[in-house]
Amino acid sequence: MAKKSMVAREVKRQALVDQYAAKRAKLKAIAKDGSLSMEERFKARLKLAELPRNSSETRLHNRCKVSGRPKAYYRKLQMSRIALRDLASAGQIPGMVKSSW
Repeated sequence: MAKKSMVAREVKRQALVDQYAAKRAKLKAIAKDGSLSMEERFKARLKLAELPRNSSETRLHNRCKVSGRPKAYYRKLQMSRIALRDLASAGQIPGMVKSSW
């Protein structure tokens, strides 16, 4: 089980990303627009830099929904390999059985 503070921090980051997504996208579009003057593009970059760091989507990290584990994460299932194995062994995932040969 991951530390609860780390899971809470990730939830807080996700909220910030959602809050600033539209503003960030607008400023990025202005900064990349070649038809605008260099001064306008630079101002957009400065405003983008003033936004909170944790509002950037690249600062998010995938975590298991069951245990909060950050590593060995399956995107399709949104859980770690360990949580997946535990649930499969308990028979809580339909169609999945533990293999033996």
